[in-house]
Amino acid sequence: MFLKHKPSSNIVEVMDLEALFDPFRTDFKGRFHAGEEMQDPMGFHKTDMLFLSGEHMPRCWLDRYYKERKI
Repeated sequence: MFLKHKPSSNIVEVMDLEALFDPFRTDFKGRFHAGEEMQDPMGFHKTDMLFLSGEHMPRCWLDRYYKERKI
């Protein structure tokens, strides 16, 4: 899965989907897809990510209490 890093506008390959989907975790492992060489994995904050279409991440991936809160 690929996401867009808001601060840099670069594309990030998600390497840990389980961490991305887990609302109790704030970070996940991924790597930038920029340049000609494969980048080293690093940690990314979920709040710094968008889908490639520009849509925000779903609340159920970010907020552990999403079911209890009203919109």
